[in-house]
Amino acid sequence: MTSELIWRLVGMVGLAVLGARFGIELAVPPLTREATTLLFGLVGALSGLILTPYFTTRPARIARNAIMETPAETLVTAIIGLLLGLAVAALASVPLGLLPTPLSQWLPVVMMVILGYLSVTVFALRAQDLLQIAPRLLHPAEAHPQLEPSSAYMGNVSILVDSSAIIDGRILDISKTGFLQGELIVPSFVLREIQHIADESNTLRRNRGRRGLEILEEMQRESKVPVRMRDLDVENVREVDHKLVALAKQMNALLLTTDYTLKRTANLQGVQVLNINDLANAVKAVILPNEVITIQVIAEGREPGQGVGYLDDGTMVVVEDGRRHLDRKIDVVIVRMIQTSAGKMYFARLDDTSRK
Repeated sequence: MTSELIWRLVGMVGLAVLGARFGIELAVPPLTREATTLLFGLVGALSGLILTPYFTTRPARIARNAIMETPAETLVTAIIGLLLGLAVAALASVPLGLLPTPLSQWLPVVMMVILGYLSVTVFALRAQDLLQIAPRLLHPAEAHPQLEPSSAYMGNVSILVDSSAIIDGRILDISKTGFLQGELIVPSFVLREIQHIADESNTLRRNRGRRGLEILEEMQRESKVPVRMRDLDVENVREVDHKLVALAKQMNALLLTTDYTLKRTANLQGVQVLNINDLANAVKAVILPNEVITIQVIAEGREPGQGVGYLDDGTMVVVEDGRRHLDRKIDVVIVRMIQTSAGKMYFARLDDTSRK
């Protein structure tokens, strides 16, 4: 028996009794007292059965979801703000109580509501700033302004993980290095999406989904940062990507993904995104012009005579006159580098020793 059904039954019985009492008091001819009591009791029972959840379980569920989606620091600062607002309202009620009636009765209550609301709102909106200045206020002698820029990533950051980043697999190696700071959070709807992919009939997608589940298991065992599965959701939003963006805004969290479209959508809405592809491109080795490297030509280029090879990190190298050296390792001289949407690309010419 669910809690909602229990509350429905309690409300039905309570309002049935209350309706019966009203029926006794309001009985008028030609209806007898028994008929009126039965009629009002049935109306009360029906009303209790239908309306009780709207005053009990459903507001409680909404409040529970709001509390779960709100960051802990926001909850703490909001409670502190509420206590301070009520304290100020209590002090202000003393002089307000000296005013003539009815001002002395209503103004303290109005002041309590206004100050409580304002203090909760201000403290909740500026939670991060308040938490950062709190140590300096409590221990001014130990405050070191030069250390402030690094405090934003001292483990207080929540990072929402997209299914594309999990299935990609590189997140496992990144989480083992310790470069990520904070808590990796996998919402329940992202986990369901991966499970749905793992159950598909298409062999390739099914294998990718199962690989994603294996990656999650390994991350929970080997990651140097906490990896948590949390029962989070966003009401009235159906698309997974839109849910992630909305949830990141609610939690003031970062978003980890490999999806370029999701990255653009999140950036437009003010959500900071960690893109694994951007990280991979950023850490690729930079080769300077006139530097000599050894590369294997594995394909023909677009232009006549060109050959194409790849560095160990996957960066493409286009070699002029390299076609005749197909499937051979040769020494080439880097001429220039260009940056494309897919990453870096190098153009090279044959080294003098390779021309012979």
